[in-house]
Amino acid sequence: MKKLIIIADWANDSLTCNEVKIAVDGYLKDPTLSDISFISSTPSTIHTSFLLNQIIEDIERYGRPMETVIFQNTDPRLEYKQATKRAEGAKPVIIKLKSGIYLTGPNSGYDFSMIKDRIEEVFQYVGVNEEGQFHSRDLYARISAHLMDYMEDELDLEEISVDEIPDLKGFYIGHIDNFGNIKTTITQEDFKGKYEYGDLVNIKINNVSKKAKFVSNLFGGIPGELVIYPGSSGKKDNRFLEITIWRYFTEEKPTTGLHEFNYPKVGSVIEISK
Repeated sequence: MKKLIIIADWANDSLTCNEVKIAVDGYLKDPTLSDISFISSTPSTIHTSFLLNQIIEDIERYGRPMETVIFQNTDPRLEYKQATKRAEGAKPVIIKLKSGIYLTGPNSGYDFSMIKDRIEEVFQYVGVNEEGQFHSRDLYARISAHLMDYMEDELDLEEISVDEIPDLKGFYIGHIDNFGNIKTTITQEDFKGKYEYGDLVNIKINNVSKKAKFVSNLFGGIPGELVIYPGSSGKKDNRFLEITIWRYFTEEKPTTGLHEFNYPKVGSVIEISK
Protein backbone atom coordinates (compact mmCIF):
# COMPACT_ATOMS: atom_id res chain seq x y z
CA MET A 1 0.00 0.00 0.00
CA LYS A 2 1.21 3.51 -0.83
CA LYS A 3 1.50 6.20 1.82
CA LEU A 4 -0.76 9.28 1.62
CA ILE A 5 0.30 12.86 2.29
CA ILE A 6 -2.52 15.39 2.60
CA ILE A 7 -1.88 19.12 2.08
CA ALA A 8 -4.98 21.18 2.85
CA ASP A 9 -6.20 24.49 4.19
CA TRP A 10 -8.19 22.60 6.85
CA ALA A 11 -5.30 20.39 8.01
CA ASN A 12 -4.76 22.25 11.29
CA ASP A 13 -8.23 21.18 12.45
CA SER A 14 -8.07 17.86 14.30
CA LEU A 15 -11.73 16.97 13.74
CA THR A 16 -11.48 17.39 9.97
CA CYS A 17 -8.22 15.45 9.80
CA ASN A 18 -9.70 12.53 11.70
CA GLU A 19 -12.91 12.51 9.65
CA VAL A 20 -10.91 12.37 6.42
CA LYS A 21 -8.61 9.66 7.79
CA ILE A 22 -11.57 7.56 8.90
CA ALA A 23 -13.13 7.90 5.44
CA VAL A 24 -9.89 7.00 3.62
CA ASP A 25 -9.32 4.00 5.89
CA GLY A 26 -12.91 2.89 5.25
CA TYR A 27 -12.21 2.56 1.53
CA LEU A 28 -8.84 0.79 1.87
CA LYS A 29 -8.48 -2.95 1.41
CA ASP A 30 -6.51 -3.19 4.66
CA PRO A 31 -6.75 -0.04 6.83
CA THR A 32 -4.30 -1.50 9.35
CA LEU A 33 -1.54 -0.72 6.84
CA SER A 34 -2.51 2.90 6.19
CA ASP A 35 0.14 5.63 6.54
CA ILE A 36 -1.46 9.08 6.35
CA SER A 37 0.13 12.41 7.29
CA PHE A 38 -1.14 16.01 7.13
CA ILE A 39 0.43 19.35 6.19
CA SER A 40 -1.45 22.56 6.93
CA SER A 41 -1.82 25.18 4.19
CA THR A 42 -3.94 28.33 3.97
CA PRO A 43 -6.75 29.24 1.51
CA SER A 44 -4.05 30.61 -0.81
CA THR A 45 -3.58 28.31 -3.82
CA ILE A 46 -0.07 29.77 -4.22
CA HIS A 47 0.74 28.61 -0.69
CA THR A 48 -0.58 25.12 -1.40
CA SER A 49 1.36 25.03 -4.67
CA PHE A 50 4.59 25.96 -2.88
CA LEU A 51 4.09 23.32 -0.18
CA LEU A 52 3.20 20.70 -2.78
CA ASN A 53 6.28 21.55 -4.84
CA GLN A 54 8.59 21.29 -1.82
CA ILE A 55 7.16 18.00 -0.58
CA ILE A 56 7.53 16.52 -4.07
CA GLU A 57 11.09 17.85 -4.24
CA ASP A 58 11.86 16.07 -0.97
CA ILE A 59 10.16 12.81 -2.01
CA GLU A 60 11.95 12.70 -5.35
CA ARG A 61 15.28 13.45 -3.66
CA TYR A 62 15.02 11.34 -0.50
CA GLY A 63 11.79 9.33 -0.52
CA ARG A 64 9.94 6.71 -2.56
CA PRO A 65 7.99 8.39 -5.38
CA MET A 66 6.45 5.16 -6.68
CA GLU A 67 5.02 4.45 -3.22
CA THR A 68 3.53 7.91 -2.55
CA VAL A 69 0.15 9.57 -3.14
CA ILE A 70 -0.50 13.24 -2.40
CA PHE A 71 -3.97 14.71 -1.95
CA GLN A 72 -4.15 18.50 -1.88
CA ASN A 73 -7.36 20.32 -1.02
CA THR A 74 -7.33 24.08 -1.25
CA ASP A 75 -10.38 25.27 -3.14
CA PRO A 76 -11.59 28.79 -2.30
CA ARG A 77 -14.08 28.60 -5.22
CA LEU A 78 -12.19 31.24 -7.20
CA GLU A 79 -14.24 30.57 -10.34
CA TYR A 80 -17.55 31.44 -8.70
CA LYS A 81 -19.04 34.89 -8.07
CA GLN A 82 -22.59 33.75 -7.27
CA ALA A 83 -24.18 31.07 -5.11
CA THR A 84 -23.28 27.52 -6.17
CA LYS A 85 -25.47 24.43 -6.51
CA ARG A 86 -24.51 21.43 -4.38
CA ALA A 87 -21.38 23.30 -3.15
CA GLU A 88 -19.58 22.58 -6.45
CA GLY A 89 -15.86 23.14 -6.42
CA ALA A 90 -13.07 23.11 -8.96
CA LYS A 91 -12.96 19.95 -11.08
CA PRO A 92 -11.27 16.94 -9.45
CA VAL A 93 -8.10 15.87 -11.25
CA ILE A 94 -5.65 13.02 -10.91
CA ILE A 95 -2.07 13.70 -11.95
CA LYS A 96 0.78 11.29 -12.57
CA LEU A 97 4.24 12.80 -12.29
CA LYS A 98 7.26 11.67 -14.31
CA SER A 99 8.73 10.28 -11.08
CA GLY A 100 5.67 8.06 -10.49
CA ILE A 101 3.99 10.07 -7.73
CA TYR A 102 0.19 10.28 -8.03
CA LEU A 103 -1.64 13.47 -7.00
CA THR A 104 -5.30 14.25 -6.64
CA GLY A 105 -7.35 17.29 -5.67
CA PRO A 106 -9.29 20.21 -7.11
CA ASN A 107 -7.67 22.07 -10.01
CA SER A 108 -8.27 25.43 -8.34
CA GLY A 109 -6.20 28.53 -9.04
CA TYR A 110 -2.48 27.79 -8.87
CA ASP A 111 -2.71 24.60 -6.76
CA PHE A 112 -0.67 22.56 -9.26
CA SER A 113 1.17 25.35 -11.09
CA MET A 114 4.55 24.98 -9.43
CA ILE A 115 4.79 21.28 -10.28
CA LYS A 116 3.57 21.65 -13.86
CA ASP A 117 6.97 20.81 -15.39
CA ARG A 118 7.04 17.50 -13.48
CA ILE A 119 3.74 16.23 -14.90
CA GLU A 120 3.51 13.21 -17.17
CA GLU A 121 -0.30 12.92 -17.45
CA VAL A 122 -3.39 14.77 -16.18
CA PHE A 123 -6.80 13.16 -15.87
CA GLN A 124 -10.22 14.54 -15.00
CA TYR A 125 -12.46 12.39 -12.85
CA VAL A 126 -15.73 12.28 -14.81
CA GLY A 127 -19.19 11.44 -13.54
CA VAL A 128 -18.18 12.24 -10.00
CA ASN A 129 -20.81 12.76 -7.31
CA GLU A 130 -20.28 16.21 -5.82
CA GLU A 131 -23.17 16.12 -3.37
CA GLY A 132 -22.39 17.72 -0.03
CA GLN A 133 -19.88 20.36 1.01
CA PHE A 134 -17.26 18.13 2.62
CA HIS A 135 -15.55 16.93 -0.57
CA SER A 136 -12.36 15.92 1.23
CA ARG A 137 -14.27 13.26 3.15
CA ASP A 138 -17.12 12.46 0.79
CA LEU A 139 -15.31 12.59 -2.57
CA TYR A 140 -11.53 12.59 -2.36
CA ALA A 141 -11.26 9.97 0.38
CA ARG A 142 -12.33 7.26 -2.08
CA ILE A 143 -10.04 8.55 -4.83
CA SER A 144 -7.09 8.70 -2.44
CA ALA A 145 -7.76 5.18 -1.15
CA HIS A 146 -7.96 3.75 -4.66
CA LEU A 147 -4.64 5.36 -5.57
CA MET A 148 -3.08 4.02 -2.37
CA ASP A 149 -4.33 0.52 -3.24
CA TYR A 150 -2.97 0.69 -6.85
CA MET A 151 -6.56 0.81 -8.18
CA GLU A 152 -6.26 3.87 -10.43
CA ASP A 153 -7.44 1.80 -13.40
CA GLU A 154 -10.83 1.39 -11.71
CA LEU A 155 -11.47 5.14 -11.67
CA ASP A 156 -13.47 6.68 -14.53
CA LEU A 157 -10.76 8.98 -15.85
CA GLU A 158 -10.50 11.15 -18.95
CA GLU A 159 -7.12 12.53 -19.99
CA ILE A 160 -6.96 16.30 -20.36
CA SER A 161 -4.26 18.72 -21.45
CA VAL A 162 -1.64 19.88 -18.98
CA ASP A 163 -2.53 23.38 -20.22
CA GLU A 164 -5.64 23.15 -18.02
CA ILE A 165 -3.22 23.98 -15.23
CA PRO A 166 -2.33 27.69 -15.28
CA ASP A 167 1.23 29.03 -15.27
CA LEU A 168 2.35 31.01 -12.23
CA LYS A 169 4.08 34.22 -13.34
CA GLY A 170 5.68 36.85 -11.15
CA PHE A 171 7.09 36.66 -7.62
CA TYR A 172 5.11 35.77 -4.51
CA ILE A 173 5.39 34.75 -0.89
CA GLY A 174 5.26 30.96 -1.03
CA HIS A 175 5.39 30.23 2.69
CA ILE A 176 6.20 31.87 6.03
CA ASP A 177 7.83 29.54 8.52
CA ASN A 178 7.51 29.46 12.30
CA PHE A 179 10.46 31.86 12.73
CA GLY A 180 8.84 34.48 10.49
CA ASN A 181 11.21 33.83 7.59
CA ILE A 182 9.56 34.64 4.24
CA LYS A 183 10.08 31.91 1.64
CA THR A 184 9.57 33.34 -1.84
CA THR A 185 8.99 31.94 -5.31
CA ILE A 186 12.07 33.87 -6.49
CA THR A 187 14.84 31.50 -7.53
CA GLN A 188 18.61 31.91 -7.59
CA GLU A 189 18.35 31.83 -11.38
CA ASP A 190 16.07 34.88 -11.27
CA PHE A 191 18.88 36.89 -9.63
CA LYS A 192 21.68 35.53 -11.82
CA GLY A 193 23.39 38.34 -13.74
CA LYS A 194 21.32 40.98 -11.93
CA TYR A 195 22.64 40.93 -8.37
CA GLU A 196 25.90 39.99 -6.68
CA TYR A 197 26.33 39.05 -3.04
CA GLY A 198 26.58 42.26 -1.03
CA ASP A 199 24.19 44.24 -3.26
CA LEU A 200 21.19 45.99 -1.74
CA VAL A 201 17.85 44.89 -3.22
CA ASN A 202 14.69 47.00 -3.13
CA ILE A 203 11.80 44.82 -2.00
CA LYS A 204 8.13 45.80 -1.78
CA ILE A 205 5.65 43.53 -0.03
CA ASN A 206 2.26 44.41 1.46
CA ASN A 207 2.79 48.07 0.46
CA VAL A 208 5.95 48.17 2.58
CA SER A 209 9.26 48.95 0.84
CA LYS A 210 12.59 47.87 2.34
CA LYS A 211 16.20 47.38 1.28
CA ALA A 212 17.67 43.95 1.92
CA LYS A 213 21.27 42.81 1.44
CA PHE A 214 21.72 39.89 -0.94
CA VAL A 215 23.85 37.33 0.91
CA SER A 216 24.79 33.66 0.50
CA ASN A 217 22.84 32.38 3.52
CA LEU A 218 20.74 33.47 6.51
CA PHE A 219 23.87 34.14 8.54
CA GLY A 220 25.74 35.83 5.68
CA GLY A 221 25.06 39.33 6.96
CA ILE A 222 25.12 40.60 10.54
CA PRO A 223 22.52 40.14 13.31
CA GLY A 224 19.64 42.58 12.95
CA GLU A 225 20.15 43.17 9.21
CA LEU A 226 17.39 42.48 6.67
CA VAL A 227 18.73 40.00 4.12
CA ILE A 228 17.62 38.03 1.08
CA TYR A 229 19.42 34.74 0.43
CA PRO A 230 19.13 31.22 -1.10
CA GLY A 231 17.06 29.30 1.43
CA SER A 232 16.32 25.67 2.19
CA SER A 233 13.49 25.16 -0.32
CA GLY A 234 13.44 24.46 -4.04
CA LYS A 235 15.77 22.58 -6.35
CA LYS A 236 19.19 21.69 -4.98
CA ASP A 237 20.94 23.74 -7.67
CA ASN A 238 18.35 26.54 -7.95
CA ARG A 239 16.92 27.27 -4.53
CA PHE A 240 14.14 29.68 -3.66
CA LEU A 241 15.22 32.91 -1.96
CA GLU A 242 14.16 33.80 1.58
CA ILE A 243 13.79 37.19 3.25
CA THR A 244 14.34 37.72 6.96
CA ILE A 245 16.61 38.99 9.74
CA TRP A 246 19.23 36.96 11.58
CA ARG A 247 18.07 36.97 15.19
CA TYR A 248 19.29 35.36 18.41
CA PHE A 249 15.70 35.51 19.74
CA THR A 250 17.05 36.88 23.01
CA GLU A 251 16.24 40.42 21.84
CA GLU A 252 13.40 42.34 23.47
CA LYS A 253 11.63 42.53 20.10
CA PRO A 254 13.13 39.90 17.76
CA THR A 255 11.56 41.10 14.51
CA THR A 256 12.03 38.97 11.39
CA GLY A 257 10.82 39.15 7.80
CA LEU A 258 7.19 38.71 8.83
CA HIS A 259 7.30 41.77 11.09
CA GLU A 260 9.35 43.94 8.73
CA PHE A 261 6.65 43.75 6.07
CA ASN A 262 3.72 44.21 8.45
CA TYR A 263 2.50 40.61 8.56
CA PRO A 264 1.83 39.96 4.85
CA LYS A 265 -0.35 37.07 3.76
CA VAL A 266 1.11 34.03 2.07
CA GLY A 267 0.52 34.45 -1.65
CA SER A 268 1.22 38.20 -1.55
CA VAL A 269 2.99 39.77 -4.52
CA ILE A 270 6.69 40.61 -4.18
CA GLU A 271 8.12 43.50 -6.20
CA ILE A 272 11.89 43.58 -6.76
CA SER A 273 13.95 46.46 -8.15
CA LYS A 274 17.46 47.92 -8.00
